[in-house]
Amino acid sequence: MFLTETVSVFYDALLTLAYPQACLICGRSVEKRSYGPACVDCWHATRIFAGNEAMCWKCGALARTAIRAFEPEEIRCQRCESQAFAAARACGVYEGALRESVLRLKRQPTVPKHLVSLLIAAAKRPPLRVATRIVPVPLHPDREARRGFNQALVIAKAIGLGLGLVVDEKSLVRVSGSYQYRAGLDAKGRLDTVTDAFAVRFPQLIRGEILLLVDDVFTTGATASSCAAALVSAGATEVHVLTLARPAH
Repeated sequence: MFLTETVSVFYDALLTLAYPQACLICGRSVEKRSYGPACVDCWHATRIFAGNEAMCWKCGALARTAIRAFEPEEIRCQRCESQAFAAARACGVYEGALRESVLRLKRQPTVPKHLVSLLIAAAKRPPLRVATRIVPVPLHPDREARRGFNQALVIAKAIGLGLGLVVDEKSLVRVSGSYQYRAGLDAKGRLDTVTDAFAVRFPQLIRGEILLLVDDVFTTGATASSCAAALVSAGATEVHVLTLARPAH
């Protein structure tokens, strides 16, 4: 293991020297390829969750006001009560290095090692650590054909080995496309675009499982909730959600 890591570090250093890469945020040189599109300083400036933040236990939204003494399970934002997933967490806030990582992943199907380590750390913390199977959020086949890959599946495969869990890319499918531009929609508008958009093709594979649903960004939770509703209806015990990033609130 030590020898493998040493060779990997040496190879990473050679790549950096031979093909220098500029940080997409500050323009300085990226010291390690394992950090992806951003340098170490820009990663340090990005808000990464450690697991001890005051946040909604269900959806992972950061508390809007300071909470001095609390039981984590008791913090609830009340906005996510109707959503079908059991809990949702992200590596950090959609800003800086995480934002650039998400945007690059939409163009290139690779997840930097540093980001994989953040995902695995988040998945091993409560409440996500009880998951028994990984399911990526599917793209509609037409959209996946245009892009060439599903970024959620790329993320799922990147962390599946580290978690020792099966990545199930067959059971959950998208049965209707949402081609409406969603960036300006409110929570209800986003929900309307994904209601009944997902179905379970192989319920026997997810029956009785505690699923870790994986995607790149958690915004309003509409997509995650729609996926979770389909999975629970098909027999999953519960669904937890893991994403690279989420808004600060």
